[in-house]
Amino acid sequence: MSDFQAAPDLAELVQPDRVHTALYKDPAIFEAEMDRIFAATWVWVAHESEVREPGSFKTSYVGRQPVIVTRDREGALHVLLNRCRHRAATVCEGSGGKATSFACPYHGWTYGLDGALRGAPYPEGYAASFDKADYGLASLRVESYGGLIFASCKPDIEPLVDFLGPARKWIDLFMKQGGGFPVKVAGAHRFRFPGNWKIQLENTTDAYHFPLVHRSFLSSLDEETEELLDVLNQGGFVEDLGNGHSVMVMVPDLVDLEENLEAPIPERFEALAEELRRSHPEEVVRRVVRAVGGTGFNLNLFPNLACSMAFFRVLRPISVDETEIAHVAIGMDGGPEAGNRARLRLHEHFQGPMGFGSPDDAEAWARVQRGAEAGSDLWVMLNRGLGDDGCDNQGPGLGDVSAETGMRAAYQMWKRMMCA
Repeated sequence: MSDFQAAPDLAELVQPDRVHTALYKDPAIFEAEMDRIFAATWVWVAHESEVREPGSFKTSYVGRQPVIVTRDREGALHVLLNRCRHRAATVCEGSGGKATSFACPYHGWTYGLDGALRGAPYPEGYAASFDKADYGLASLRVESYGGLIFASCKPDIEPLVDFLGPARKWIDLFMKQGGGFPVKVAGAHRFRFPGNWKIQLENTTDAYHFPLVHRSFLSSLDEETEELLDVLNQGGFVEDLGNGHSVMVMVPDLVDLEENLEAPIPERFEALAEELRRSHPEEVVRRVVRAVGGTGFNLNLFPNLACSMAFFRVLRPISVDETEIAHVAIGMDGGPEAGNRARLRLHEHFQGPMGFGSPDDAEAWARVQRGAEAGSDLWVMLNRGLGDDGCDNQGPGLGDVSAETGMRAAYQMWKRMMCA
């Protein structure tokens, strides 16, 4: 019998300072999460720059459900289940691009960008009552904020702005790293790790691991940057933003990238600044240089998106012990080529397939899953930053930068949704 089936109440698996190991490894819990969380809340599916023009599309996922994010000829956004209404074959296999319609390769049913069924071959084989209007691609609820597109399987879900709540402030701040230009997606790479999706969810607001797991990355930096990324000693904090969202501020001086533009340009960006000055005024140069390294915080948006300093990290649950991660590079839409080139080099340094950060993180996540097989009656501790009175050490919902406040916030949302 699984731990989930044996538990008298799911709520007992999440305590104020710990969660049960069954949350990492019980297949029954995983299946319930797909229904009670991923099919019942707002899930990030795309950035608006990926479907900017009419006729553009991107394939994505809501939990394990494949979807197509489209912008129709009138400019309206749609999120459509990627499943032919006839015999269930996917109607789109491309990762993104431009299209005028989607056609099922099995029996040729064809759909418009809005999901409407345009035609079915040999229609005389159907009864006179067959109405194409009844067989369009299933459509999900879709809304966007700050360029981030979310979808929900729940038609009567609360508005996205209410779901995001105080996280909207941090989305606005995150998007300032366009340096005065709109933010755009600049490519992505994907990998899978043998572990539960919540292990990665925890990582986004875990500063405690940074100087330990990422020692090789820190040793590759110049002295000035290494000091900047001494994240445990910069006076940062972690804040519970409600609905499972949280923010971890690691470098307070880089929270608002439109402030302090008059500060001396860091040595590592002096060459970039000189190159930019050849074709741009000093104001643009300073905005771009200030923004090119990203923000000083990680924003976790429950359940699947992290706005992580200078990139998007997207998780996709595959099974109870396998998760896909997409590291999405971002750039300045219409911004200087030199600035975007510098952003990509910084992204590759830490997050790229041969970077210093991603392999170390993935190894740590995999070890958590392996270790979870030991001691089925043991708990995963989330008590860092809690005082003896059970309160966060800097106030309600607010802990120092190494506190596990963000993880506790996510698991309280998990408990709320799983027990609803």
